[in-house]
Amino acid sequence: MTTESAPTDPTPAGPTPADPVPAAPAVPAAKSARSLAWTRRRHSVTRFWREYRTHRAGLVGLAVLVLIALAAVFAPLLVGSDAQSVTGAPGDPMESPSTEFPLGTDQFGRDLLGLLVYGARMSLTVGLLAAVLSVAIGTLVGITAGHFKGWYATVIMRITDWFLVMPTLVLAIALAAVMSGTIWTIILAIGVTTWPTTARLVRAQTLAVESRPYIERAQALGGGHGHIMARHVLPNVMPLVLAQTTLVISGAILTEATLAFLGLGDPTSVSWGGLLQDAREAGAVSAGHWWYLAPPGLAIAVVALAFTLCGRAVESVLNPRLGASR
Repeated sequence: MTTESAPTDPTPAGPTPADPVPAAPAVPAAKSARSLAWTRRRHSVTRFWREYRTHRAGLVGLAVLVLIALAAVFAPLLVGSDAQSVTGAPGDPMESPSTEFPLGTDQFGRDLLGLLVYGARMSLTVGLLAAVLSVAIGTLVGITAGHFKGWYATVIMRITDWFLVMPTLVLAIALAAVMSGTIWTIILAIGVTTWPTTARLVRAQTLAVESRPYIERAQALGGGHGHIMARHVLPNVMPLVLAQTTLVISGAILTEATLAFLGLGDPTSVSWGGLLQDAREAGAVSAGHWWYLAPPGLAIAVVALAFTLCGRAVESVLNPRLGASR
């Protein structure tokens, strides 16, 4: 008996695989993370500005600072490049305000309006750089003292307390007196004597941040001291640092004006404090030449007040629980 074999089906059993679909190009994870981070930063800046605009006093202070900064930057275009020249003074000594000289002239016949505009350069530069140096030292000391506890924190905070109880102006005068009278000396003298307040504030914030559970998780996952301080603590204390910076600038400008008034400023540069010293030496007080004294004094007060208003607004935006007035 012959057995016939069944015909063989060339198609294999089971489902037929579908044709391969070309995969979409994958976006690199690093690029995606960077774009997400920049998007978050833009949203944060937009939200910050939206909240800042609700503070009328902060807007007034910001507008004043922008106008003064623009005048300082474009001083050669506004008042001429030879406004500080003694040999080419356009007027007579101690002229009262007039249409030609709106703020009068100084003891050399120079236009006081031009000197006031050029003085903004020196005062704003010293105030900004000294405040940045002061806040940088205070932030470094505060974060390390809050993170490294034990003998290090004890020693560094006792040094901070010593700087706190010492008169800041006296220390700045001592440093400015023993060093050369340049703009960098004034910046250094102000920066290294005004950091303790920032250090104490940052240390308190650091202790609060490091008590949160995610710091323990980061340490359990192997995060070192540098990683904890740079990636977790610093971003959380930056709002406080930013608000403190705007408040320190006004104090730095006042300190610079005081040092210049005492004759410890840079003699080669015009500043508002230096104008007050020149007015005192020229006998403007006894002679009743108010136009020599009032403009630089008012400029110092206005700029210090503007920075204070901006600082209060920034502090209120970053910490709404303060409830600062608008």
